[in-house]
Amino acid sequence: MNRGWRAGRCLGPKVYPAAPDGDWGWVVAVAFFVVEVFTYGVIKSFGVFLQDLMSEFGETNNRISWVVSISVFVMTFTAPLSSVLSNRFGVRPVVMMGGFLISLGTITTGFARSVNQMYLTTGIVSGLGYCLTFLPTVTILSQYFNKRRSLVTATASTGECISIFALAPALTAMKERIGWRMCLVVVGVLQSSIILCGVLLRPIVIRTTEEERREEGAANAPLKGPDAQNEETRTSLTSSDSGVQSLGASRTDLAGGRKAGGAEEKAVTPDPAGGPGPARARLLDLSVLRDWSFLCYALFGLFATLGFFAPQLYVIELSVSRGVARETAAYMLSAMAVAEIVGRLSIGVVMNRRPVRKIYILLACVALLCGVLLLFTAVTGFWGLAVCCVLYGFLLGTVCSTHIPMLAEDDVVGIDRMSSAAGIYVFIHSFACLGGPPLGGILVDVTKNYGSAFYSCAVGMSLGALFLGLVRPAKQWHCCTRRGRRQEEQEAAEQAVALQPSQEKPADFLEVDVVMETSPTQQQREEEV
Repeated sequence: MNRGWRAGRCLGPKVYPAAPDGDWGWVVAVAFFVVEVFTYGVIKSFGVFLQDLMSEFGETNNRISWVVSISVFVMTFTAPLSSVLSNRFGVRPVVMMGGFLISLGTITTGFARSVNQMYLTTGIVSGLGYCLTFLPTVTILSQYFNKRRSLVTATASTGECISIFALAPALTAMKERIGWRMCLVVVGVLQSSIILCGVLLRPIVIRTTEEERREEGAANAPLKGPDAQNEETRTSLTSSDSGVQSLGASRTDLAGGRKAGGAEEKAVTPDPAGGPGPARARLLDLSVLRDWSFLCYALFGLFATLGFFAPQLYVIELSVSRGVARETAAYMLSAMAVAEIVGRLSIGVVMNRRPVRKIYILLACVALLCGVLLLFTAVTGFWGLAVCCVLYGFLLGTVCSTHIPMLAEDDVVGIDRMSSAAGIYVFIHSFACLGGPPLGGILVDVTKNYGSAFYSCAVGMSLGALFLGLVRPAKQWHCCTRRGRRQEEQEAAEQAVALQPSQEKPADFLEVDVVMETSPTQQQREEEV
């Protein structure tokens, strides 16, 4: 009782019999909202400084644009590092370190003297910080919720969309008063609030009724000497535990044998053979790469990412090339952002309904997104393009707010392996983040038509839809194969027992007879006779 109270006090781990679908999870949801505002929200609002940077350094649009491209690439390419560090040290210190790096990179960018220095400060330093904050936060948020997971993650992810409305106009007005350099310093100071968000990410531990009963029995049993110390060490809940764990799993610190109170933790879990064996925590579970459903889902993310960049980059130029005034064309992005907020909230409500399989809803949204990308190439005039922007923003919101939390569903990898799977998944589609914009630029330069970039995005999104449609069949095939393998192993074991040498049985009977003859009861009967 006292141990449970100490574990749950202040900002220590939260222990539940199941995912609470609330409680401290609401605090984590608010923290994720703030993280979204100061990560993706700042990245999408960086275009506010584009003209200022070009004038200050005398650089081209392409050279300045690489600042954001490098930052996004580093953010996604180093995603496995985020998973490893979260599993090793816990979510809280990793997010706090990420917040520090983001703030440091943005503040030092305000004092940069060349674009090359900005590649280092914003591109690498802040990019690494974005990686260390976003993935761990969305992972632990998914672990606090089960029934409401889709609704909560979709709602909290609207932070980046709302940031475009609140942050971009504020930055525009601020840089007119204090200059773009001091404006970036202010943004960096605001981004330090992510450190506070990291403090609020309390680890969650799932303790079932059976494990509680086992723990109570162990607590009532008398222990002496080193056994008592080992038991106390094994049952302690350290604040560095990350992820949804059972009590047995939480006894093994994710740091892998971390010493607590001078004694090394040695949790014992049953091995596949049925005997006890030491539990070993994996810093990065690469077994997901042997899961065909995850591989199909990762390929979906890789190709679908190609369809995310063209509208934001080229919709204004596409509108101008089709007769829309540049001042009016600027409203296309605003319409897209508003529709994206509505899409994120709507998909959360839809996926929160039990009878619908979530991966099929995502597949339908991706398929519709392919059609909208093709529609961009056919329409002309303000209203036609505005309708396309609204449809694209709505569908983009549905996909962007669900494709990472979808990893927690059993159709993909499940909640237990989500931490490692998310890191590997984002790492795989990082190459599309780096190669997608240059590919669209090459097509535009060759064809002299901004619609060409939308064709390439539609092709990538179509390939993504194809692989997404293969995820559930791959999972069913994997389950059937594993079930068949287990059945074959069971039959082989039964055959091995049946084929044991028959000579062993007489030996057993002889041993029984000898024991009976030498037993005291038998001797007493013989004496009476």
